[in-house]
Amino acid sequence: MTDTIWLPDLAQYPGPKYLGLTRALRDAIRGGQLPPGTQLPTVRDLAWKLQVTPGTVSRAYQLATQEGLLGATVGRGTFVQAAVPRLGPTQSLFVERPDQQSNLVDLRSPILPEVGQGEAFAVALRSMADDLAAERWIDYTSQSEEAPLRAEVAAWLDDRDLGRFGPEDIALTHGGQSAIGIVLSCCLRGERPVALLEELAYPGFRYAVRMSRAESVSVELDGEGVRPDALEAACRRHGAQVLCLTPEAQNPTAVRMSLERRHEIVSIARAYDLQIIEDDCYSSAEHRLPTLRALAPERVWHVGSFSKTVSAALRFGWVVCPEGMGEAGRLTAQHRYFALSRPVSDMCLHLLRSGAAAQIRARVQVETAERLELLVDRLEGAALTWQPGLAFCWLGLPQGWRASAFARAAENAGVLVRPADQYALTHGRAPHAVRLAMAGNVARERIVAAAEALALLLPRPPADMAV
Repeated sequence: MTDTIWLPDLAQYPGPKYLGLTRALRDAIRGGQLPPGTQLPTVRDLAWKLQVTPGTVSRAYQLATQEGLLGATVGRGTFVQAAVPRLGPTQSLFVERPDQQSNLVDLRSPILPEVGQGEAFAVALRSMADDLAAERWIDYTSQSEEAPLRAEVAAWLDDRDLGRFGPEDIALTHGGQSAIGIVLSCCLRGERPVALLEELAYPGFRYAVRMSRAESVSVELDGEGVRPDALEAACRRHGAQVLCLTPEAQNPTAVRMSLERRHEIVSIARAYDLQIIEDDCYSSAEHRLPTLRALAPERVWHVGSFSKTVSAALRFGWVVCPEGMGEAGRLTAQHRYFALSRPVSDMCLHLLRSGAAAQIRARVQVETAERLELLVDRLEGAALTWQPGLAFCWLGLPQGWRASAFARAAENAGVLVRPADQYALTHGRAPHAVRLAMAGNVARERIVAAAEALALLLPRPPADMAV
């Protein structure tokens, strides 16, 4: 192992100093100035030499560590670990469910209730078998064959204001996460593209951005979502190409963006030529405001899926592309997976045409709304943000609680919740709050018991708890 007197010139790297230092580290490691095994200066030493804050250096070290370029050992320091970033993702998007026999009530991620999906799918599969034409199940699937399914999806979206659009504007995807990846592939350009994310955001956004070899920059939120002043400052500073938003049901805070705020966001996006990914996978039954796609049809990619309304197992989603971009979206999907697999596309076409999908969605919404009300009633008086029918709510914690400590205490009480820090970007702000999601696979009385357990914990922060 060797020590180093490496001192980068941050003036070469425009933008925030922590990103400049991260880029300098990448360049020095890849260029051989910092070979594997080199020990880097301590955070405080490098901060003093560069005349920056220790937080700036710490943030850069953490980003490089996440990429696999650096490794840190407590008591020994930070070392160059590899000359190139670790291949592939480093974290799983999937939340492991407790064993079926577990006494834990899992409120971390929404689980749809069973409201007849199995029977409807069995009917669809029998119909598909009766109509099976062997030649259709031998060759590759194609985008042109999906035209009838795109038309059904367009009709499915009639309950919301998306502006003018038709089947020609739609690209079909393997779920919402697949849709986000397709949009990023369409929009991100250059060696170091930047995507703007809400400071608390669905983790799939940042993983998709990372897989696209882009950088994520967080934008501050308030009670209506992304703050316009913070968005404009981020645009000026970073030259971002894409903004990822959940305006109808912000995940995880459950707030809905007002119409006035939507107009402000659109105005800024136009001024800085930002493309917008509008994630609508979680929206509740009440959908009265115009979507961002309706307000800016030339730059908004509206993403939706069956996962939160019909079945997550189908892995079926879509993108309503900006005007004139439908073919680009479908070509990008074609380059990724040709088209949807035949069983999935035929199943979804049958569910939509027969009306079964609409019936399932209506039942899911009723069941989810009733379960949410059980939770809200038992947590009356708590700092709870929620929308009727939404599959999750946001619980602010009393003074004395930190989100991670509350999550551990809740688990000890038999309830699994997701702390705010799981939604924050690296070194982003994480308030003292947790997200509670609706568990459709759990008996209602267990939902009530879980809510009552959380209500008992809230006024008892760690300092007041018995040892």
